Amino acid sequence: MSEIVLLDGGMGQELIARSSQPPSPLWSARVLLDEPELVAAVHRDYIDAGATVLTLNTYSATPQRLAAQASEGLFAELQASACEIVTRVRDDSGRDVAIAGCLPPLVASYHPEVSPAHDEALAAYRRIVAAQAEHVDVLLGETLASVAEATAAAAAALESGLPVWISLTIADDDSGTLRSGEPLAEGVAALRELGIDARLLNCSRPESIGAAWDTFATGGGVTGAYANGFTSIAGLAPGGTVDALEARRDLSPEAYADFAMTWVEQGAGIVGGCCEVGPAHIRHLRERLESAGHSVVRPSSR
Repeated sequence: MSEIVLLDGGMGQELIARSSQPPSPLWSARVLLDEPELVAAVHRDYIDAGATVLTLNTYSATPQRLAAQASEGLFAELQASACEIVTRVRDDSGRDVAIAGCLPPLVASYHPEVSPAHDEALAAYRRIVAAQAEHVDVLLGETLASVAEATAAAAAALESGLPVWISLTIADDDSGTLRSGEPLAEGVAALRELGIDARLLNCSRPESIGAAWDTFATGGGVTGAYANGFTSIAGLAPGGTVDALEARRDLSPEAYADFAMTWVEQGAGIVGGCCEVGPAHIRHLRERLESAGHSVVRPSSR
């Protein structure tokens, strides 16, 4: 049996479920300002569930989103707060858990057509990397919906010298394309050429990840996946709030683990969960991995 790295699950949906405030376009970053104790509680729940990687709660704290929806001047404060919280929770737990930085879409999830041009994107990702690098063990670009988004995030992350994982999000129609409409194979080829440490698929239906796996895994290397639990992402427009999306009722911890174990059987070395996949899912997934004889491990350093 193999060694498997177990990511945490979704942060934003967990915060929305626990927060006293309605969702805002700033999503999880708003909670960092108003209810930081909730961020700490979610991180701790994922540690207790058995995750070996925690991801920074900075998905919506990009320069572009802050400039559009609040103030770009909040960037340094939010990045520092997210780093402090996750480090404190990890240290207080006494567990050997890695911390992943977060390089998300700069403007909006699932809508690469509103992403900035390459030079602006690269500069923004470099700024994010600079804020996070000394606090994290790996840099994770996630929910990247086009070759341009993925390669800009990867290029900035690779400059840090840290391990770099890049995660693509694919169309939910089982077409094997990125959400940009580009063939998944083009994204895979571009990431292989850059020489990143691992490539993943995330924030897509688990069924679509399974349908795309053969294409995605072509060429070897470390692969992984962490799906979402939405019925559809069609209702989320740029600048919108995630209450426009609906959670699936059929994706129990047991059902989600069935999907993830299939990815592991096909060679995935990293699994976890995205939106609407919570601590109960991660706990059950760890149990399934261990009962199948896999070792659940912290990622190694480069």
